[in-house]
Amino acid sequence: MAQTVVITGASAGIGRATARLYGGRRADVVLVARGRAGLDAAAKEIESLGGRALVHEADVADPDQVEAAAAAAEEHFGPVDVWINCAFSSVFAPFEEISPEEYRRATEVTYLGFVNGTRSALKRMLPRDRGTIVQVGSALGERSVPLQSVYCGAKHAINGFTSSLRTELLHRGSGVHVTVAQMPAVNTPQFSWVTSRLSRHPQPVPPIYQPEVAARGVVHAADHPRRKQYYIGATTVATIWANRFFPALLDRYLARTGYDSQQTDQRPPTGDSNLFEPVDAATGTDHGAHGIFDDASHGSSLEAVLARHPAAVASAVASAVGVGVAATARAALSRRGR
Repeated sequence: MAQTVVITGASAGIGRATARLYGGRRADVVLVARGRAGLDAAAKEIESLGGRALVHEADVADPDQVEAAAAAAEEHFGPVDVWINCAFSSVFAPFEEISPEEYRRATEVTYLGFVNGTRSALKRMLPRDRGTIVQVGSALGERSVPLQSVYCGAKHAINGFTSSLRTELLHRGSGVHVTVAQMPAVNTPQFSWVTSRLSRHPQPVPPIYQPEVAARGVVHAADHPRRKQYYIGATTVATIWANRFFPALLDRYLARTGYDSQQTDQRPPTGDSNLFEPVDAATGTDHGAHGIFDDASHGSSLEAVLARHPAAVASAVASAVGVGVAATARAALSRRGR
């Protein structure tokens, strides 16, 4: 029986790439976003891969619109099995250059959008005692960087909210699962349509991964939701652990390098931003899953592969430890025999 999957932010980027993967599984995919051109293009991709698609325009900052999307999903395809929260918006600028209206809007989409999606999903999943919610997080939800205070704040909030919810589900012995897929820098269109007050074009901090790498991590997290979170990309792991052990040193390093590393040598974008309106509203242009950094992006991640095969990793680590112990023992015996 086909899975029913709801994906917010499905018109572009990670959400779009994830939708394609589920299309290849012949799933029933409900595509939720504001941009109609991207949604329609995503639906065609899913159907060409053998899945079924339902397009639903909605602003995730509005809980009533999210609830309407959830109701449409179940009316059209039946009970929702997986709900993936992926929609976001942001502003690249020093904090003092972001207006209260911009800060509120970005927070309502990027944080409260996840809260609204989770609420509508739980409303349906809890009575059935089954279902999975995946929050598409970020390494920046653990380690903040300059020029992205609103995005980092929202991603931190998602982690806190999800951890609290997880304990509540455990308390009631629920069969509903929630997990977080923490992302590295990803080549999505957001860097060309984000609201920016930088002097140069925004970019993800290298190394950059393609959206398909992120999407494989999201789908794996949905298939195996018992883990609290998944780290996609070696840089995500490195960033999180560095922040735990050397936070003050990382502060100074980012203060020195974080401005230049998030900007290219190109001029800033001249098109419309997607903060208050979808960028395809006027032009009807589909922006796809990829951004403009294809030439600098990786199509695979060793760490993500290892995360999907923990048994093999454990076996390899055990073997390596065994070899190391044996070598150490032989060396000790050799020294004693002299």
